[in-house]
Amino acid sequence: MRDIFKAEWLRYRLWILAYAVGHLLVLAFFNRLVDLGQQPINVRRLFGAVYAITGILLGLHQMGTWRRPNQWINLLHRPVAPRRIAAGLIGAGAVALLAGVVLPLAAIVAWQAWGTPRIVELRQAILPAAALLIALCGYFAGAYGLLADRRYSAAGLVLLAWIAVADASGPAALAVQALACLWLLAMVLIAFRPDLGEAPRSAMATVVTAVPVQMAVYMLLLLAGFVGELLWIMQGTHPNNMSTPPRGGHVEAERMSGRERMIAGLAGATSTDAALWREQVVLSDVHELDRQVRSIGTRGELNNTMPIEFDDPETRSHWTFSHGRMRFEGTGLADGRPAGELGIGGGNVAFDAVASPAGVLPGIAKGDATIIAGNTLYQYLSAARRVVPRVSVPHGEWLLGTTPIGGSLAVLSDRSVYVVDGRHLLDGETPPVPRYRVPIPGEPGDLYTTELVELVDGYLVSFTFTQRAHTMLGAPPYQTVLWVDDAGRVTPVATHALHQDFPTFYRYTAWWASPVMYRVREMAAGLFAPVDPLGTTAIPPIPGSVRALAAVLALLSLCIGGWVAWRRASSLPARAAWTLGCGIVGIPALVGLLLIVPRREGIVDDTVHAVPAT
Repeated sequence: MRDIFKAEWLRYRLWILAYAVGHLLVLAFFNRLVDLGQQPINVRRLFGAVYAITGILLGLHQMGTWRRPNQWINLLHRPVAPRRIAAGLIGAGAVALLAGVVLPLAAIVAWQAWGTPRIVELRQAILPAAALLIALCGYFAGAYGLLADRRYSAAGLVLLAWIAVADASGPAALAVQALACLWLLAMVLIAFRPDLGEAPRSAMATVVTAVPVQMAVYMLLLLAGFVGELLWIMQGTHPNNMSTPPRGGHVEAERMSGRERMIAGLAGATSTDAALWREQVVLSDVHELDRQVRSIGTRGELNNTMPIEFDDPETRSHWTFSHGRMRFEGTGLADGRPAGELGIGGGNVAFDAVASPAGVLPGIAKGDATIIAGNTLYQYLSAARRVVPRVSVPHGEWLLGTTPIGGSLAVLSDRSVYVVDGRHLLDGETPPVPRYRVPIPGEPGDLYTTELVELVDGYLVSFTFTQRAHTMLGAPPYQTVLWVDDAGRVTPVATHALHQDFPTFYRYTAWWASPVMYRVREMAAGLFAPVDPLGTTAIPPIPGSVRALAAVLALLSLCIGGWVAWRRASSLPARAAWTLGCGIVGIPALVGLLLIVPRREGIVDDTVHAVPAT
């Protein structure tokens, strides 16, 4: 094994050195332009994709050179166990990725930590480990693509897709990547055998192989649905690209202006003041409440899901939020030297949640900024270099944005809408008590937009819940209009359901294609992930027609799978297990059976018949 490892390392050492040098130069160049440790999630995804592709190419090239029949026979027909040979090859590939991917990245992180005043915390320090795991997953997926049967060798890419869609953050994201890496390693060891393309022998090996294959089939079914949707769009009848969307549907409501939505919401109002309200809506300003916070940051998260930096042009300083200190750390824009620390108030108290520059406060001085953290909006005072609270919502709610409305300030949280008197908002250091509170009549994940109109005697507030109406996870689309009077009493004005613009079977494609695979996908994406308070939706029950379709497909898969399994080269328990799996999982299990289990060869009569002499 040691000789194989050494030979492989020597074979790739020059390429590894060239890649490592190029990688280091690229990182150093970009790090001179920006702080790579604080880049948004899309930049991290781009780097992760590059590392995954690097691993895939290495796995394809290494195993591709050995997979040739003569080379493969020469490799495995040695007095060494195949697993030890595999360990030598895989060990060399892992060390190559360690040298080419991890060491340059670790060098840049170390330089940032000890050579610059930039913030380097645990979430930046574990980036080299994340890069190694992603590159190893790509390497194993590439190696499996050449060692396994070509009918399902691409199934290893499913575990790379798992890493991309996983919601875990921080060290939990490393745990997901490590699980994917171990699963792919097991798949490679199963496929690493003298007879390339041979079906898995043991029950455990079959399960390890079958689950990614079935998930790959499930994803191909969803891809086929996406292709069908593209054809739908090309026909010009897709609701989202029709010049005139269906009347009364949620697409039409989303395309309306705020005033049009408010008037449409009042169409079914039965109050005696409805006619007067319609006139006031036509004549008044309709304010759409801005939502500056789109996602909630998690302390210690590996990726930056929300901006955490802002500049103060007056004092020429740059402020970056520290997840470790839960305060902003400052550096000079001109010299890069430390410029102090920002907490809450004069005592620099730590924030109770990840802080992000967001929100709107009218009348703030030049150089000041607004910051949202948890349930409070703060003002950064440039002249005093202090952070003071200005607006707060009750604990347990998340403040998402603020919108000036005349002399007031509308505040949007994940549970309510508040109206705050804005005349003396910047005078004290204690947030004022809101004048009005309007609870949101729905879940935050369903809310598409909120409009507010100031009346002579209060406010009209319109809520449109269509954000995820095109999927099975969103509530049936509807709009609700509420009236809050001068005394703060909230009265429902009108609620009307909007039409579903997308067919039922379209919205539930991900479920009826395979309910089991859908559940596995959801569990995998949410593994070790924190609860997202902004993603909560009112999920409707699955319609009976969709359940009937899934049952019919499962029954067909059971019948066809049983017929196929009993004609395949496998043991009696394996045939029964595959038959049962086809009935439970559905089409993905049936296709997996056809791909993984080989056909049973027919009996050949090799009896030698005597030929009479002539």
